[in-house]
Amino acid sequence: MIWPWRRGPDVPLSTLIFDVDGTLAETEEWHRQAFNLAFKNMNLGWEWSHTQYLDLLLVTGGKERIRHFATRHDTDFMSSPDAERRIKSLHKMKTGFYAKLIGSGDVKLRPGIERLMDEALSNGLRLAISTTTTRANVMNLLTATLGKNGADKFTTISAADSAEIKKPAPDVYVDVLDKLNCSAEDCITFEDSQNGLLSARRANIETVVTLSEFTSCDDHMDAIAVLSDLGEPDQPCTAVQGDLMGRDCVDLDLLHIWRQRPWLTGINAVEVSIG
Repeated sequence: MIWPWRRGPDVPLSTLIFDVDGTLAETEEWHRQAFNLAFKNMNLGWEWSHTQYLDLLLVTGGKERIRHFATRHDTDFMSSPDAERRIKSLHKMKTGFYAKLIGSGDVKLRPGIERLMDEALSNGLRLAISTTTTRANVMNLLTATLGKNGADKFTTISAADSAEIKKPAPDVYVDVLDKLNCSAEDCITFEDSQNGLLSARRANIETVVTLSEFTSCDDHMDAIAVLSDLGEPDQPCTAVQGDLMGRDCVDLDLLHIWRQRPWLTGINAVEVSIG
């Protein structure tokens, strides 16, 4: 489905919204390791490989992912009368392991993330987070990468507890818009996955995709741009879709150009290609 380009150049950009896992940082490998530590601790005999986890990421939400896997690979687990309680316990344990792994200090924000956030704040824009991971995971990542006050950069954080239906449903983005009391046309969001892109576009929010380790093979045809990352002045990003206008990295000026000149962006290229 192709959504129409509804916004005119007179609508100001007021808010940048960020997904978390794969977008702010390459965290999915840490999640995979945390799941496996929880499985081992519970003596389940499960172990998710890199390839297997790539497929499991099509299911959004940690508890949902566990349930999806168990339904297909461990019928004894799912037939147990306390299966749902065990899923919740597993997920809680996994969250604890993830916090320890992230707290090791090895995780870093992806190129261009902190630079663009600081530029946005300096120019009076707001920042928000829209994710289907748990609030605890978000806070642990922000603390590990931005310091103990890192969450203060964001006007609002909508996480797994903010929307009953996970991405690709638009609920978590609708929640962000409601909390900010703004329209979709005021925002641009940053995602890394097809489910995230679908969620944002179903909320009518224009979306930039930065390819991540676990989502680079997804279909991102409705993004306004698809990039390797946001780039740094000394670490240029590359465009798979969209026009960087000779720049080495994404800045507010480029975002404004994309919004005012949609023929430079990926979504317009899709519309032209299908006539």
